[in-house]
Amino acid sequence: MGLTTEEQKAVDAFRKDIVEPSMDKLVIVDFWADWCGPCKELTPILEKVAADYADKGVLLAKVDVDENKFIASQFQIRSIPTVYAMFQGQPVADLSPARTEPQITEMLDRLLEQFPVQGAPLDPMADVEPLIAAGEELLSADGGAEKAYALFTDAIAVVPEHPGALSGLIRALVLLDRLEEAAAIYDHLSDEVKREPALERARAAVTIAAEAVDPSELAAMQHAVDTNPDDHQARFDLANAHMAAGNRDAAADGLLHIIASDREWNGGAARARLLEIFEMIGLSDPWVSATRRKLSAILFG
Repeated sequence: MGLTTEEQKAVDAFRKDIVEPSMDKLVIVDFWADWCGPCKELTPILEKVAADYADKGVLLAKVDVDENKFIASQFQIRSIPTVYAMFQGQPVADLSPARTEPQITEMLDRLLEQFPVQGAPLDPMADVEPLIAAGEELLSADGGAEKAYALFTDAIAVVPEHPGALSGLIRALVLLDRLEEAAAIYDHLSDEVKREPALERARAAVTIAAEAVDPSELAAMQHAVDTNPDDHQARFDLANAHMAAGNRDAAADGLLHIIASDREWNGGAARARLLEIFEMIGLSDPWVSATRRKLSAILFG
């Protein structure tokens, strides 16, 4: 083509920054210069519009006519600011007459109707987050575990390793008395995923549910504590069994009793288990808030 080295560099940069993206995007090409007052007025408007339309496949590219004289000459730029819209390597509209945001957006809307511009990839999180939020609400409601399980399953189908969805699914299985499935799912998670805060709730749920006993054994455990109130291990085991059975008040009362009697018993096991219960239920839960106040009164009262 008989181009100089500098001209070839300019062509290569233009192809990379503007032509190639325009293959599936609508590129707004703004020819400007630092000394141009109207350019400085138009620039923030173009930047705002481009940002607002980014998810529709619109990009903004700026060409300094002083630094890119060869490119400017190829487009026969006579005055600035000059603004073109390019699609698939070709100018498809002169946007220069549009100097206000409404004028620019009106022209872009018409162009987007005419050309098969590809918008930004859909964010799967936008679909997943509402499912997780609805599932969490169902988990806190009586009888909502089955529907919650279905919602978390749908979320995982979209984002397989979403920590919130996995945590909800495991906890829903626990509530549905499908502990083996819940434990198997948790055990097969990678160490990286297990370190996510959301999975701590799932781990706690599985751990606590594993302490479940049948009613006759629960009655025997209660009798052992009544017979020997100072047996902290017996009271600790009873609290775990109560929590596994869903009786959070009895579980908390037992653990708080141990903490009040000997907060350092077994390396602070009672306090650690109570905090684990808080984490499993959720720190924003009213019951958790009330029980934390009881714990604080014992520790700092």
